[in-house]
Amino acid sequence: MIKSAPIFTGLALAAAALMGAAGSASAQEQVVNLYSARHYQTDEALYSNFTKATGIKVNRVDADDAGILARLKAEGAASPADVILLVDAARLWKGDVEGLFKPIKSPTLEAAIPVNLRAKASPEGTTWFGFSTRARVVVYDKLKVKKADVDTYEELADPKNKGLLCTRSGAHPYNLSLFSAVTEHMGEAKTEQWLAGLVANMARAPKGGDSDQIKAVASGECGVALTNSYYLARIMRSSAPEDKLVADRVGVVFPNQETWGTHVNIAGAAVAKNAKHEANAIKFMEYLATPDAQNYFANGNNEWPAVPTVKVSNPALQAMTGGSFKSETIPVSAIGYNQVKVQQMLDRVGYK
Repeated sequence: MIKSAPIFTGLALAAAALMGAAGSASAQEQVVNLYSARHYQTDEALYSNFTKATGIKVNRVDADDAGILARLKAEGAASPADVILLVDAARLWKGDVEGLFKPIKSPTLEAAIPVNLRAKASPEGTTWFGFSTRARVVVYDKLKVKKADVDTYEELADPKNKGLLCTRSGAHPYNLSLFSAVTEHMGEAKTEQWLAGLVANMARAPKGGDSDQIKAVASGECGVALTNSYYLARIMRSSAPEDKLVADRVGVVFPNQETWGTHVNIAGAAVAKNAKHEANAIKFMEYLATPDAQNYFANGNNEWPAVPTVKVSNPALQAMTGGSFKSETIPVSAIGYNQVKVQQMLDRVGYK
């Protein structure tokens, strides 16, 4: 679903500009046209360093994941897009099943990116790869809640936490992805019971974003909340006095360390089905797997590298985990194909 007409219109205008840019540069083919759902200023270094290293100019269009996929379908074969960069595994899965991506064969990417963080390979190649991960963690009020009472996702639905839980909308992609992963681990029946338990334990109706949940815990409005790890890392790295107060008040748990591990989602990329600069697109994706680029993901936006050999020096991520944590190992594509079931469960249990 397209979130708003202005996003679609803005993307259309930018795409038209890319078509012109692509046409004027077609002789030397030293461009790559990127549709990106990443809106982080720190990513600018990724693009400029790629250009310095290769001489390939990055023409970028920014929009949300849903708007990008809608635009690709509308443009069809006329699309100027070469690389699609999205921030949710389910969106990558959706673009894949809708035939918007081109399978590629890259020994570099296949060696660097773990199998569970990329699309299932076919004889034609692999359609998308994850390049960074973020964990869906639990934050809790250290003055009111014991860590041992919220150290698994399952416990968030336990009656002992009644009236304490805060979340953003259940239908938001971050929560849909977590719930889809839980479905993969526990099965549909147990997951629906768990979701009903979450609803029963709400301190208030779901609202706001992940940062709002963290601040609501720090203010005492909530006792426990779900958030993506990089939102908490931003607060921990902030020098603002109000953020320091929040960071001091809340604790963080990476759930299910004794069982299946903490849920992780990805930001990932694919070559567009109708890419006009396929070779440059593959070079760009291979660049995203280099140590330099992986460190930009880690230090610029507080994400973990997808390449397991790249070590993280981000102080907030180190402080949260003590250096490492156990993450789930299910194929992230499962997040996509479970989402329709999850949305139906949310409707049945009244999770807004």
